[in-house]
Amino acid sequence: MKIFTEIIVTVLLFAIFASIHSFLAQLSIKQRIAEEAGNKIAFYRIFYNAVSVILFLFFWKLSPDSGYYLYDLDTPYDLIIVTLQILSLFGIIWAFNSSRNSYEFLGLSQVKRYLRGEYQISDLDEKNRLVFSGAYKLCRHPVYFFTILFLGLRPAMSVFYLVFFICSVVYFYIGSLLEEKRLEKILGEAYIEYKNKVPGIIPFKILRK
Repeated sequence: MKIFTEIIVTVLLFAIFASIHSFLAQLSIKQRIAEEAGNKIAFYRIFYNAVSVILFLFFWKLSPDSGYYLYDLDTPYDLIIVTLQILSLFGIIWAFNSSRNSYEFLGLSQVKRYLRGEYQISDLDEKNRLVFSGAYKLCRHPVYFFTILFLGLRPAMSVFYLVFFICSVVYFYIGSLLEEKRLEKILGEAYIEYKNKVPGIIPFKILRK
């Protein structure tokens, strides 16, 4: 009964985190802020990232963890899993490098353009562009794909972490759908054509979403 209660609490806390995170990422919210703040919207991405980190830390701190483990792999199986996890970390780095947009994601490029007096309000909190190369040939959301692998490849799995992982996968999927609706509005037919050719999160054309 205690474990069931912990699962419910963890899911609810994650849902609160995800709801706030998604709300702040809405295109309409960014447009409203841009109307009031002008080109100071350039600082929104840094604000968004900082709030996301703080909210996640609160979620992690407040989530109950009974310490009950579903499994704990012995050697050499744990070493195999850790090796695969490290490879998935390199996959995340590859995906970010493929986007050629890491500083934009962090919000640093926006501030740099603002300080130079070059920031375009129409960019809102980031400059979106279509990438066809590198990891983006495999799927439309390679960062999500490799992050899911990184989070899921665990040599030891607790009940709390399994619930967190499942919530993360669901949120990545929902987030990818919301992100694509936004990109379709911003990038138009070019993104729709890319979307029709390249799988979503899973890099297999059989699973296009």
